[in-house]
Amino acid sequence: MITSIFSKSKPINFIIVFFVTLLTFIVANLKQIEEPINMAFVLKQMALFFVCFISILVLNFIVEKNNLTQKNNYETLLLSLFLLTISQVVSNENILYANFFVLLGLRRIISLRTQTNVKKKLFDAAFWITIASFFFFWAILFLLLIFITLLFYTNNKVRHWLIPFVGMATVLLIAVCISVILNNTFLGIFDSFKGVSYDFSSYNSPQFIIAITMLFSFGIWASIFFIKNIKHKKKALRPSFKTILITVIIAFVIIVLAPKKNGSEFLFLLAPLAIIITNYIETIQDKWFKELFLFVIIALPFVLLLL
Repeated sequence: MITSIFSKSKPINFIIVFFVTLLTFIVANLKQIEEPINMAFVLKQMALFFVCFISILVLNFIVEKNNLTQKNNYETLLLSLFLLTISQVVSNENILYANFFVLLGLRRIISLRTQTNVKKKLFDAAFWITIASFFFFWAILFLLLIFITLLFYTNNKVRHWLIPFVGMATVLLIAVCISVILNNTFLGIFDSFKGVSYDFSSYNSPQFIIAITMLFSFGIWASIFFIKNIKHKKKALRPSFKTILITVIIAFVIIVLAPKKNGSEFLFLLAPLAIIITNYIETIQDKWFKELFLFVIIALPFVLLLL
């Protein structure tokens, strides 16, 4: 039943994802409202919801344009359910914006597989990720993804390795100019850097422990099959799948380094994890097991709502 709905791309799938994402924002705001509820608050939440839902659509675009999954919408369903599982991921507006720009950068990085307009794609990727780092500093680690992905291709030229630095410099120059005009200082743009923290005590709650355990268990299990199946993909597509795997690793490092651990830092992990688990679901031959696997993922966030 569940697999028959999302096994093919249909408009109804996006409607379901829309309402699951909306439920995430409702739950997150009910749990931790810190601002007075007025028109400004409502408009702000609507804007953040819009950014979050557009991010899901960007993920869908990345997947479809680069053949990262079969023609289905499992990845969008999984991402929306992961958001509901750890609803705190939508509590930090800066991380929501940062994740959106990281996805725009990831879109350009993965599209390098076509080896067309390489210079423009490298510039765009560095440009978007550098912007993301102004909202959340450690998002800058995703710049490593550009250079690692370049290693997957053998026909790179020296200037290809230099272009990302041009993209970074462009954003920095614009930011410095804005900082000078608004704040009369050159260094105001670096105020977002707040160090690192290795205090994980905020995760010490039943909801977090269950959610994180389940996500990592599913993620590790699916990653084993994901890595195993990369060699069976078309040669032109393999770098894209390797890039997704590296994205997960970088996102995990960001979770470890995040200066304020309130759950929102997991947002960077959820999109690539949705792709990896979708690939695993597609390999399941037994229909009953596929249904059961999806049922557990769907039921998990709603069970956690009761805790």
